[in-house]
Amino acid sequence: MTQTKWDSKNISDQAGKVVIVTGATSGIGLEAAKVLAKKNAIVIMAVRNLEKVNTAFNRIKRNWPEADIKIMELDLASLISVRNFTDTFRQTFSRLDLLINNAGVMIPPYQKTADGFELQMGTNHLGHFALTLQLIDLIKATPESRIVNVSSMAHKAGHINFNDLHWKKRKYKKWSAYGDSKIANLYFIFALQKRLEQENSHVIVAAAHPGWTATKLQRHAGLFSVLNPVFAQTIPMGALPTLYAATADDVKSGQFFGPSGFMEIKGYPKKVISNTRSRDPQVAEKLWKISEELTGITY
Repeated sequence: MTQTKWDSKNISDQAGKVVIVTGATSGIGLEAAKVLAKKNAIVIMAVRNLEKVNTAFNRIKRNWPEADIKIMELDLASLISVRNFTDTFRQTFSRLDLLINNAGVMIPPYQKTADGFELQMGTNHLGHFALTLQLIDLIKATPESRIVNVSSMAHKAGHINFNDLHWKKRKYKKWSAYGDSKIANLYFIFALQKRLEQENSHVIVAAAHPGWTATKLQRHAGLFSVLNPVFAQTIPMGALPTLYAATADDVKSGQFFGPSGFMEIKGYPKKVISNTRSRDPQVAEKLWKISEELTGITY
């Protein structure tokens, strides 16, 4: 990275590019969708709640009437919904320039997805795993395409327990489960990078984290609402690492981006390093194989 204060003004024109942003109803996803639409991309807001997203959609169209934005239903906690989404997408589009895997849930009470997975692992990792693999042929066929996974500083607390991936045998610890899902986002990127490089593919796969950003994702974390005014950065700032990974010219496959400030809590985007555990290729491969088995989707 050559600039210390990179922001959305540095993003080049995205005209003609087709972009999917999951979880675009609010927070980082909505901000990324707004910025990319303003840069003339064709943006698909992939969301679970169609009623909630209408407000955001109308606001974007009011501010940028020329924005080419479409809303499509996607519930990452349901493999059937993921399949329906990808089938519908293919009926309209024959290319995919950018997939931003942003949607997520954070420290809710214990719940299961429609397919019986622990909600955080099922939504944050397995849903995106299924989505990406069902679109990977379009991504590979599109020149200069990218995939960006939005992870978290919480990946440092992640430690995949392959004997109890869905917390059926242990007392549920929601923060640990969240960390597991966020380190899984990184394992996925690194394992996918390996496969693409073996094929000499042009596709760039990268990851980003927003530092400490005040979003609705934290609605189950009461302490954050007290500390956010002191420590958190704004959503537009929090979205910058994701936007950098998605658009900057010097991004390379396997790179991870986050805020440049103290402890990566806030600041302009820079290249960062995930923890050593997240870069274990054996764990990444084991999780990949299990993810294929659980989703029924192979590369």
